[in-house]
Amino acid sequence: MYFFRKKDPNRPESFNLKVMHFINATAILIFLAGIIYKLMDWLT
Repeated sequence: MYFFRKKDPNRPESFNLKVMHFINATAILIFLAGIIYKLMDWLT
């Protein structure tokens, strides 16, 4: 049930956690862009 718990209001916001999430999202987007590019290259 880790993903479905409520936010704890007593937990401090961590700058490191925000940066980690931003880098993770950027990496996923670049990975998906690379897959789409390779598929387009393969299909044409």
